[in-house]
Amino acid sequence: MKVVPRNTYLSREHRFWLGRDDASGRNYVAIPVTNGLVDYIEYYGIAPVTYERFLADPSLAVPFAEECRARLHDDLLIQKPGWNRGLPI
Repeated sequence: MKVVPRNTYLSREHRFWLGRDDASGRNYVAIPVTNGLVDYIEYYGIAPVTYERFLADPSLAVPFAEECRARLHDDLLIQKPGWNRGLPI
C-alpha cells in the first residue's frame, strides 16, 4: 500500500512528523531514514486519541519517535520496509 501523507506537524529539532495518511485514513508519526542509496520516510500508525494527544503537546511524541528509531514499534509500520531497510537519520 502506498502512503499518501498529509503532514500536520513537523519537528525539525526532533526529526519527526505527525500527520494523516489519506490512502488509509490512519494517523501517523513519521521519521526519516536512509539506506545509503536513498533517504525515505517510515510511517508508524497511531490511534486517533494518541494523534490528538501528540498534536496538542508534541513533546509527548518525542519518546515515541525515539522508540520508532530503535525499531520498537515495527508492528505499527503502515508500509513495511524492503530487504534493504534504512537507518534513522
